[in-house]
Amino acid sequence: MTAVRHNTVDGLVHDSARRTPGRVAVRYGGRSWTYAELDAAVTTGAAVLRERYGLAGGDRVATFAHNSDAYLLVFLACARAGLTHVPVNQNLTGEDLAYILDDCTSALVLADPDLAGRIPGGYPVRPLRDAPGSFLAELTQAAQATEPAEPPAPRPGGDAHGLAQLLYTSGTTALPKGAMMTHRALVHEYESAIEALGLSEDDRPVHSLPLYHSAQMHVFLLPYLAVGAENTILDAPVAEQIFDLVEAGRADSLFAPPTVWIALANHPEFAVRELGALRKAYYGASIMPVPVLERLRERLPGLGFYNCFGQSEIGPLATVLGPQEHEGRMDSCGRPVRHVEAKVVDEDGKDVPDGTAGEVVYRSPQLCLGYWNDPGASERAFRDGWFRSGDLAVRDAQGYFTVVDRVKDVINSGGVLVASRQVEDVLYTHPGVAEAAVVGLPDERWIEAVTAVVVPRGEVTETELMAYARERLAHFKAPKRVLFVDALPRNASGKILKRELRDRFAAPPPA
Repeated sequence: MTAVRHNTVDGLVHDSARRTPGRVAVRYGGRSWTYAELDAAVTTGAAVLRERYGLAGGDRVATFAHNSDAYLLVFLACARAGLTHVPVNQNLTGEDLAYILDDCTSALVLADPDLAGRIPGGYPVRPLRDAPGSFLAELTQAAQATEPAEPPAPRPGGDAHGLAQLLYTSGTTALPKGAMMTHRALVHEYESAIEALGLSEDDRPVHSLPLYHSAQMHVFLLPYLAVGAENTILDAPVAEQIFDLVEAGRADSLFAPPTVWIALANHPEFAVRELGALRKAYYGASIMPVPVLERLRERLPGLGFYNCFGQSEIGPLATVLGPQEHEGRMDSCGRPVRHVEAKVVDEDGKDVPDGTAGEVVYRSPQLCLGYWNDPGASERAFRDGWFRSGDLAVRDAQGYFTVVDRVKDVINSGGVLVASRQVEDVLYTHPGVAEAAVVGLPDERWIEAVTAVVVPRGEVTETELMAYARERLAHFKAPKRVLFVDALPRNASGKILKRELRDRFAAPPPA
């Protein structure tokens, strides 16, 4: 494992530039940056932010943009300038977008030109790229004016305890909250990722998920820059582009949530393209249905699968299930990574025996300081130094964790608790089910009726799926209703928004 020596995120890139200045660090579109060029551009970008834009230490800089090399550069430039970066989901509009910009009191919004029109009036906006006078144009012009030699030292003032980012949570159950991530927390998380995922300078990763999401940025792109790998950034996870990169020998590692792996596996070219160069398959962001994982492994038996689990507040990596650990425990999310302690507790915060379901709690230097502008939520999230994850899980005697459900997604069916994931796993084994989400809907008889919301594959009926589930589950767990939809609502990381399904399909309470 490459040693991580710096205690700031931009310092890690500086270290790689010293080790391998001429090696390509990042490719995007028709552009490429060596490590020396990238490090020099980060220093130039920091100067642009502070000297030309007039920003001061601690100011929040929001980025509202698609994937690009410019996105990476502005994050690193903020780090070197002592500013706090705020990645914003580019799919947001209206009140949702204004909520985050107001909550973080952004001093500047750097936006892609095609997105700038969505930003409400009153916010200071500048183009990130693809426009005259954009951030990328200014730093590129300055960086190309001189040939970089010895990489400069990181800008003075880098503070390991300073805020590197405000990571706004997915908001699957409530309004998003800004997790305050320090340089120290993120660097610890990078160390954990490098070790647990076997990241190497010899890997050729492709980064196709949104960079505003913490998993793609902080579990993969930044740790891979820390080890000195050659990285390719794509606008989006387009199957043909990924297949082309693999066949050309320019990609051998890919991270994607289950939704993307499902789409890749269902793509007509998946069965015929030469994908033997793909060595590492990382998945996470939501639970991978076991039947889907089995199909993928059957098609690509030489591919090593890593299950990555966690949440924004912990950087976000907490546990990993490695390739050699999948046999016999394919539904597990693995064991805690290097810098994370995890245990399972009951509602009173007391440890429960192995094999007993409870809430997962974490203690780690990777954890956020709390939530921006929300001391009440911060206090509720932490108990005696342990962070309450909101995930219901079981730990076995070997220390492997298996997520049963989100605490808020457990269904109370007639006074008996039902884990929605167990029902979903059964539905995924039916050939007529492309995707499924199980929720509890208000019901006079059952309190909450187990309800399956299904994206069908071909012809399938509600009666057929209900009978199929009853044959494989205890009757109280089987769906009382099956609803068919064209697509399931998801957030940016691919997590299904079950609260939207509950709101959409819940019947009004009886008068």
